Amino acid sequence: MRLPLVPRRNAYRGLAPSRHDMGVSVPVPQRNRTAAAAETIALVLDEASPLPESAGDVEEHARRLRGHISQLGVVVPPGTSALRSAQQLASESVPDGYLPSAVHLVKLAEAGQALVAAVQAHGVVPVQTVRRRRWWTPQINVLRGAVFAIALACLVWAASVPRA
Repeated sequence: MRLPLVPRRNAYRGLAPSRHDMGVSVPVPQRNRTAAAAETIALVLDEASPLPESAGDVEEHARRLRGHISQLGVVVPPGTSALRSAQQLASESVPDGYLPSAVHLVKLAEAGQALVAAVQAHGVVPVQTVRRRRWWTPQINVLRGAVFAIALACLVWAASVPRA
């Protein structure tokens, strides 16, 4: 199989770091989990925010709130009552019907709000993921040049050895 001489940037995007990366890992600031949870809770509990129009919207908000509860559950100490009640509400399914599901969504948002308050009261810093350093992967033309240079050096060395 013959590989192309010119690298196809769009075809290999994501497989190898770009020239800008060059193997140096720069820490990317991660969004604060409590702030993200507070924004989603504000979407549900704020008086100025519109009510969900359909059952699908209610399910989407509930899914987001469950995700925030699971992320904040790692940060809060395990014995907290706010954590237990929030996890209990998150484990329940959304009831059928618009009004019961909207009531469940409000309860879930209030439990999330209590969990955010517990995180802020304990002064726990949210956990951030650590990025490992990625090594620079050479392009195909660099590898071809290295093989050519080694072959040329072997040829020059073989020609310089006296024949017996």
